[in-house]
Amino acid sequence: MNSVGGYFELELRKGKEYHPNAIALNTGRNALELILKVKKYKKVYIPYYTCYVILEPFEKTKISYEFYSIDKNFEPIFDYNLLNSEDGFLYTNYFGLKDRFIEELANECSNLIIDNSQAFFSAPINNIPTFYSCRKFFGVPDGAYLYLDNIIEFDFPIDNSEDRFSHLLKRIDLGAEEGYKTYKENENNLVGQPIKQMSILTRALLRNIDYKKVIKIRKENFLYYQQNLSLVNDFNIIMDKETVPMNYPFFSKKNKLKQLLINNKIFIPTYWPNVISWSDKNSLEYIFSTKMIFLPIDQRYDNDNISKIVKIIKSNNHEH
Repeated sequence: MNSVGGYFELELRKGKEYHPNAIALNTGRNALELILKVKKYKKVYIPYYTCYVILEPFEKTKISYEFYSIDKNFEPIFDYNLLNSEDGFLYTNYFGLKDRFIEELANECSNLIIDNSQAFFSAPINNIPTFYSCRKFFGVPDGAYLYLDNIIEFDFPIDNSEDRFSHLLKRIDLGAEEGYKTYKENENNLVGQPIKQMSILTRALLRNIDYKKVIKIRKENFLYYQQNLSLVNDFNIIMDKETVPMNYPFFSKKNKLKQLLINNKIFIPTYWPNVISWSDKNSLEYIFSTKMIFLPIDQRYDNDNISKIVKIIKSNNHEH
């Protein structure tokens, strides 16, 4: 039995996980590795526009891959008739905005794999392997969910996350800048990890989250941007009512906007620096990586935060 008495642990609400029926693993890349091992593909087509860590499972399994390009709607430029029974096709649910397209793609593309790392709240489609990354959406050190149609027996050890937890505590105590170095160190610690079950700590943190509240805030923040910036956003956003996005993609030809936001302590991610070296300067992937700005919409921020960001963008847009 568990210890009784003694000192207190971190006190967390004992709620429920959002994906209780999924396989809970330690990282998204390891979820993909497990898909590759179970499905035994000979080759998988993957998008140029993706994070470099997606290559790790291919290097570990020695399964070959080939890149494909996407169009301005973040949809593949690809002839699905080229796929044979031993080929897999990996598609990323970009920013959580491609649910409707994925439903269409599932009918057209065989051996589809869905990367929902940017779409934590998107439902999986039956018989299509789908994986999620938890730390893209929440303050957790690691964790991933996997839906796999094959029934598999596995006996992976349970991961241990306490040594990857420090950046989360530092951000609370000391601020984002002070914790950033530790965050990068903890991210590097995830490289090359074997497949393990999600840690007890990460599961406890995920059960602590009020998911209904998170969904409500994310949708409200996204819609506020859309109502205020759609006329100056060169990226045409189509969002279903059910969609819970990762961020608000804003495309602007004004090069100084990202630095202006950073100067105002609004930290903007780049998706993905590796794409700049992988792709041609005239490609859409290169343009997305260098020109697209991903504005925060997550549960930490309210209308005051979002309205300040909107004001900065509008003032920058009025400059000549």
